[in-house]
Amino acid sequence: MMRRRARWLGSIAALGVVVAMAMTPIGPASAESNGGVRVMPLGDSITEGTQVPGGYRINLWQRLANGRYTVDFVGSQFNGPGSLGDHDHEGHPGWRIDQIDASVVGWLNTYQPRTVLLHIGTNDILQNYNVSTAPNRLSALIDRITAASPNTDVFVAQLTPLSGSGRDAAVRTFNAAIPGIVQGKVNAGKRVHLVNMYNALSTADLIDGIHPTAAGYDKMAAVWHSALQSVPGVIGTLSGSQGTEIVGVQSGRCAEVAGGSTVNGADVQLWDCWGGTNQKWTYTAGRQLVVYGNKCLDASGQGTANGTRVVIWDCNGQPNQQWNVNANGTITGVQSGLCLDASGYGTSNGTRVQLWTCGNGQANQQWTRR
Repeated sequence: MMRRRARWLGSIAALGVVVAMAMTPIGPASAESNGGVRVMPLGDSITEGTQVPGGYRINLWQRLANGRYTVDFVGSQFNGPGSLGDHDHEGHPGWRIDQIDASVVGWLNTYQPRTVLLHIGTNDILQNYNVSTAPNRLSALIDRITAASPNTDVFVAQLTPLSGSGRDAAVRTFNAAIPGIVQGKVNAGKRVHLVNMYNALSTADLIDGIHPTAAGYDKMAAVWHSALQSVPGVIGTLSGSQGTEIVGVQSGRCAEVAGGSTVNGADVQLWDCWGGTNQKWTYTAGRQLVVYGNKCLDASGQGTANGTRVVIWDCNGQPNQQWNVNANGTITGVQSGLCLDASGYGTSNGTRVQLWTCGNGQANQQWTRR
């Protein structure tokens, strides 16, 4: 029994989390604000960046800045290297779900985030704290956040892995409850989104069996970034009007307006990326992909069938010009539910972009924005 207790305490110590230490008051953050969209990274030492100060926030900040998004990380805590442009966060080493729950309303009232990135529950498992009811506590925490700040979008991450078969089994059990929790909130009209963080990392990405390595934190950042891009408005709009490139994963080529045409009905095709204005797309809060500042990506003729041409047209707000930029790398039409697709699995210059039924992770339907 004493050995088992020692193992648990050792795990807690690795987090820098003796409970008394976790409850020690911490001084106020030295807040940094750029006037951008307020995003609160919320959680425990994995949010704080134990072992790699700044953690996933370093690479996430860089991705957002490189994409010309103006984002203001907010929170009462402050740490990280110079390469992290905004050091504010709400990551508390050693804290469990109930401890975050006890303070979260105050933080929300103080910082008024537009978006919350929530990764919490690891310490409930490491401290063996009523683990079977941890999903219930997570559900209650989400309810507290959405009640206190109903216009905030909450991104709820499944936990990253832990080394040790027993601990990781507990993580998997906890994670298995989260999709149902999130769906219940969505069904109730709450702005809550699921983020599959567990599958992004393996135990090989852990520096101490608990916290990610620098490369592991970068993998977390990529998942957060993709999730944020999939929901319009949660990180604002791009600074300036140049937009970003939409690059086919299979081809490495950009979606562009053929021949640089600006006329209604001009086809969209794949072409070598070269930075032209006909390859720069801005994703708006209205779910439009805008090129040239006034032309929208459009399902030709309001088509919803496989093979429908994808063209540009004057922006009119109709559903055939609305698109979901999804966390899994696909871009789907709101009206049709079909995926943007490189015709015939083509990868060469001039390959037509069309609508097609979404496959199971088909590479010709995978896109990145940069």
